[in-house]
Amino acid sequence: MLTNPYQAYKKQSIMTMTSGDMLTALYDGLIKNLTRALSSFEKKDYAEINQSLQKSQAILRHLQSSLDFQYEISTNLNALYDYFLHATIQANVKKSADEIPEIIEMIAELRDTYIEAGKQTHLAAANK
Repeated sequence: MLTNPYQAYKKQSIMTMTSGDMLTALYDGLIKNLTRALSSFEKKDYAEINQSLQKSQAILRHLQSSLDFQYEISTNLNALYDYFLHATIQANVKKSADEIPEIIEMIAELRDTYIEAGKQTHLAAANK
């Protein structure tokens, strides 16, 4: 069976990601889908709104399922993810983008925080 070279590359890059890289990729995907939903609200493209918000919800559910509750921060992240899920569901049901920009901003801040924490951890490990 012939394999699409791009698909093979994509699969290999995912298989070699660190957990920090994977988390960043998930946040990037979440931001991308929410931004697409926001753009679709402006065009009143309800099919695209629905698809983008459902993809966002799938990513949020995955993020929730990967939390390790032996750490206190997991409880806080779980509450945030619940809020994001509720807001995206309501946006889809009510066809209202009112909360989407705020959610995108919050997720971008989380993403940037994780990137910075990863850099600090990497520097600390290199300096040992």
